[in-house]
Amino acid sequence: MNTQPVFDLITIGDSTIDTFIKIHDAAVECDINHEECKLCVRYGDKIPVEAISRAVAGNAANVSTASAKLGFNVAVYTNLGNDSEGELIKKTLEAAGVSNEYIVVDKDKGSNTSVIITFQGERTAFVYHQPWFYRLPNLKSAKWVYFTSVAETFIDSNLVDEIAHYIDKTGARLAFSPGTLQIKTNIKRYPKTLERCELLACNLEEAKRILEIDVTESVDTHDLISKLHLLGPKIILVTDGEEGSYASDGMHVFKAGIFPTQIVEKTGAGDAYCAAFISALILGETLKEAMIWGTINAANTLRYIGPQNGQMSRDQLMRYRKTVPEMVARDF
Repeated sequence: MNTQPVFDLITIGDSTIDTFIKIHDAAVECDINHEECKLCVRYGDKIPVEAISRAVAGNAANVSTASAKLGFNVAVYTNLGNDSEGELIKKTLEAAGVSNEYIVVDKDKGSNTSVIITFQGERTAFVYHQPWFYRLPNLKSAKWVYFTSVAETFIDSNLVDEIAHYIDKTGARLAFSPGTLQIKTNIKRYPKTLERCELLACNLEEAKRILEIDVTESVDTHDLISKLHLLGPKIILVTDGEEGSYASDGMHVFKAGIFPTQIVEKTGAGDAYCAAFISALILGETLKEAMIWGTINAANTLRYIGPQNGQMSRDQLMRYRKTVPEMVARDF
């Protein structure tokens, strides 16, 4: 094992091109508790749109660019197709300062694409994952590894075991932020990953799905976090939209509020939070301060369409931080 890791962070997961469509001619219908809501448009009609834009996205790509913008040495293992979308993803990552050393191009497949419908500041995503074959490259040493959303075909690969072996060999800290398909396959089937987790990061709805709790059911946050700790991770991070975020080291649970901002579009806010959160930990900041870094970076991302446009540099984040000295995470 190298005494000085080559990378501060290596992210592992799929990348995509998101097409953003902003609409106004729609309605939201919710259940009586306002917990299960549906976006409704007129069936068979032509729906006018205000704007259409495209952006590079995907949890691994978002976290890697956000971390690079914060001044860290970052690489990403991701699979791309041999097409214009793949070339755009690669160039965007490189331009942000992310190493292309572990970007794999499959000449026989197209790149991932998604369509994001934005309505009243909220987003609804239609996501397509190519059935990639995953094989972990011979990664150089890193301080942290961030394992996130991949296609369901990861089940048929040795990716989980390969990541566990890498963590054991190098001593890197593992952050796991499971994507929708990973949660669907039940992440409790992968104890090698969970037992090696320094950090498990998810939103409240994802936390319920991980624990097989009905997403409409009210839960005690302390109990939820305790049950997540029992899966193995040392640190639990749960974001909860306008309610703020919670983090626990197994001894204490902290809560941070939100940073007031204009919400234009929500894609990538959680990734911006995680990138700044881990960045703070790399620099030796406390768990409570890491939550504030994440909150600020996420809030700025909400002000822009696309997941990477609002990601902050370290200087920007520090300047924002100085304007809100009263903003602190508190014991919960």
